[in-house]
Amino acid sequence: MTPPANVVDAHHHLWDLSVRDQDWITGPALAPLRRDFTLADLEPEARAAGVTATVVVQTITVAEETPEFLAIADGSDLVAGVVGWTDLTAPDVADALAALRALPGGDRLVGIRHQVQGEPDPEWLLRPDVQRGLAAVAAEGLVYDLVVQVSQLPAATRAAELLPGLTFVLDHLGKPPIASGAIQPWADHVEALAARPNTVCKLSGMVTEAAWDSWTPNGLRPYADIVLAAFGPSRLMFGSDWPVSRLAASYAEVLDAARTVTDALTEPERTEVFSTTARRVYGL
Repeated sequence: MTPPANVVDAHHHLWDLSVRDQDWITGPALAPLRRDFTLADLEPEARAAGVTATVVVQTITVAEETPEFLAIADGSDLVAGVVGWTDLTAPDVADALAALRALPGGDRLVGIRHQVQGEPDPEWLLRPDVQRGLAAVAAEGLVYDLVVQVSQLPAATRAAELLPGLTFVLDHLGKPPIASGAIQPWADHVEALAARPNTVCKLSGMVTEAAWDSWTPNGLRPYADIVLAAFGPSRLMFGSDWPVSRLAASYAEVLDAARTVTDALTEPERTEVFSTTARRVYGL
């Protein structure tokens, strides 16, 4: 297969440890991530893979991170969108979103994300204050990225039902337990989410949900097949999850794996997964 042209990488991260710590990078397994990963590091790998636009996604719940990402995007012809963070539970969340829009690079703000996967309440997304914040995200014309555990998928589905005017983008397929080979209950939950028309899924994060040192594209395929059938190519988008993906694969290997698990698609369908869906959903 020839590499798809004009690829959009709809999910990657950046951090500079001299600016602030990434306190989630703990223990020997994550030690390879305890260094700076900047746009200068990403750009040659992305360009070599045929990537022409990217979306940088928040990593920590610190308000200062999003303006920094917007400034990076403002000075880059590669970073086309920013999925940032703001406190959804704050009474002035609408004002906070408007303030982000007014910053240099504010036109690159395309979505908001919170680390729901770290919330102990499996129904955090359904709290009244969170629902009010999500409504403000919709009113600002932004999308909401979902980073959730499998047990939180039912609440995400209910949130999508309660807020039909907000597009929910599911990161990393909803984190299926690929390493164990289990399919259920993840498959049922993700299919229920996909039944909501205002939901989209990222074909991302698979290699790090698999066994880092022994994964194969064919081992990822059953999970990719489920989201392809549930969402369809027009609601599926590729994301590298760089540099977290480096724990298990190179940038090129992640893209090659995504190409392999979508090899049954037509060329127009592949263009949707690797470019058009992200451009449309995020308004890049």
